[in-house]
Amino acid sequence: MTATTTPLALSGEAQDLLFREARTASAFTSEPVTDERLRAVHDLVKWAPTSMNTQPLRVVYVRGDAARARLLPHMSEGNRAKVASAPVVALLAADVDFHEHMGKVFPHFAGARDMMEANPGRAEMAKLNAALQVGYFIVGVRAAGLAAGPMTGFDAEAVRAEFFAGTAQVPLVVVNIGHPDPEASFPRNPRLDFEEISTVL
Repeated sequence: MTATTTPLALSGEAQDLLFREARTASAFTSEPVTDERLRAVHDLVKWAPTSMNTQPLRVVYVRGDAARARLLPHMSEGNRAKVASAPVVALLAADVDFHEHMGKVFPHFAGARDMMEANPGRAEMAKLNAALQVGYFIVGVRAAGLAAGPMTGFDAEAVRAEFFAGTAQVPLVVVNIGHPDPEASFPRNPRLDFEEISTVL
């Protein structure tokens, strides 16, 4: 590296948008989140890496009052107000039957679908790879100039029965999405340093 280069390829502005200044939002303004913006997030984060390009993440967007009323009883008490006020809420799930799409997403291996169907670890593979996609999804929301509020405090079985009945999709995370309310921001908590989490061999 020269004196004019840095270890990161992203501009400082992009680093701030995606990481340093991005916050997990608990409250949002009333400004809506359009379908166009949700599609833009998808078109960016669909490039996330997954094992054999399986792409098991599935998303249900909850925006309307009727759908939100179905979700609220299944959220933990501390998360209900957040869900009630967010412009849109994403239910992120792992599709255990992801192998049905292997012909499209992994076309150079003709036996991929049947191999995955017989794989006893398919459910865990789906959850792990969908979790990778969840991380990218949150960064994608930030890249759209929005804030994400991911939550795992909900009744997963009840949400599955309410929104994913008749599928092999298993809910993992509920994410509130919108423009953050600056009046509801708390001081940022410390992060662990490189030396505290890393071992270089």
